[in-house]
Amino acid sequence: MSMHRAGISCILAAVAGVIMLGAPGNASSGALPTTTYYLISDLHIGGDGALDICNFEPELIEFLRGIATGPLPAELIIPGDAFGLWETTEVKGEAKMARIIRNHPALFEQFRETGRLVTITLLPGNHDYELACAPAYKKMFAGYNIRLEPVLHITRPVAGRTIWIEHGNEHDEFNSFPKFGDPYGLPPGYFITTSTVAAAGRSAGRGRSVWLNDLASVYPSEEIPFWIWSNYFYKEMGMVLRWLLLPFLLLFGVSLIIYAGQSLEKFGILRTKIFDIKLSTRFGLAGRLVDWVLWVNGVVISFVLILSIPLYLLTRDIRGALKRYGVDTSEKLKIDKEEKYIAAAKTVFENDPSVALYVYGHTHVPSLRKIGSRYVINTGTWLKQLERTPARFRLMPDVYVPSYHLSCFTISQQGKGIRVSYRTIPKAVPDELTLLQKLMILGKCRPGVRQIPEETIIDGGDGAG
Repeated sequence: MSMHRAGISCILAAVAGVIMLGAPGNASSGALPTTTYYLISDLHIGGDGALDICNFEPELIEFLRGIATGPLPAELIIPGDAFGLWETTEVKGEAKMARIIRNHPALFEQFRETGRLVTITLLPGNHDYELACAPAYKKMFAGYNIRLEPVLHITRPVAGRTIWIEHGNEHDEFNSFPKFGDPYGLPPGYFITTSTVAAAGRSAGRGRSVWLNDLASVYPSEEIPFWIWSNYFYKEMGMVLRWLLLPFLLLFGVSLIIYAGQSLEKFGILRTKIFDIKLSTRFGLAGRLVDWVLWVNGVVISFVLILSIPLYLLTRDIRGALKRYGVDTSEKLKIDKEEKYIAAAKTVFENDPSVALYVYGHTHVPSLRKIGSRYVINTGTWLKQLERTPARFRLMPDVYVPSYHLSCFTISQQGKGIRVSYRTIPKAVPDELTLLQKLMILGKCRPGVRQIPEETIIDGGDGAG
């Protein structure tokens, strides 16, 4: 009889263990195969001054409410940079996270409510790396039904395959940590963020317009000097000075053509007189002003030509020095950075044939790419995105066009295969460009949602899509 009771007890314990394994909030290493996974990242909530304003908080709260309605069981995974602890410098230690929670009560209350039905898993990124260094954070987040996993990566099962999930900053030399979990081994990106980005947040309200609080949205970081110059010219520079400089910048290309033509005519190479024209004789005062602008630009062009060789050598040397320090300002920069993640994904695929999906964030560029029969997902960001758009006139500063792409990837089992769904939560694009900025990019293509399929099916077995 005692043996019979013991057997019943073992069966009940086993059933209870299975139920607990699939329960939301449980600290198990995985989830049931039928679990629906939601992936969002790089929210960057919190920071000094204006950086603490979360422009997408209503959309995030509504998103959390929505996933709690099913299908269940479900797990929301946030692979890094959920919070801006690097940007929070006015308090220290655990008080940083406590301040963020205090300043966003409605959001964290929704985390608690959603976490009762949906497992919420949080990985540290580089901007909230401190979460990996202090055990007390696990208890703090548990109070809001958020499960903190202070590791570099996690895996999840789906349809007999594996999902590899990480933040990805370890593949970025500028933001990688020599020893994960060590609070003192900090990368160059930390010092730039705490000294520059946080300071910008504190100073955002002092300018002629609020633009400094978008500094965290500038990607890659090497774009920051060009972004600052653009905003200074279009938004901070005194109006009188800006409109005095405008004709010189707009007519510089014309001046260069006229200067070259006059030189060719002077030396007899070009036997015409079309470039030796005085507009003042035809258009009076207006022509005299244009002639004066062209003459000033000609002086500048002559000066630049005299210094062209030493300027070329100096520019080339500066670029070489920047590359030695890991700072590149070329258009190829974004492509080179993304290639590192493709290489990392290939290594994971080679080492573990069961991995069907490699997921990362960090670079703020949502994407879904196929490598062989497997896929690489970049979860993007919920921050405002700034697309650098060249001005129609060469010497005018480029314009950084704002937009939002609140990206969410959903991974679930479909039959014996895997379904990957992508959607963006709607959010109005802010009208922040000045009239001059709009004129400079008139007719140019504006940034739009990247071409990611709404649904991708990965067949079972060998994973061929």
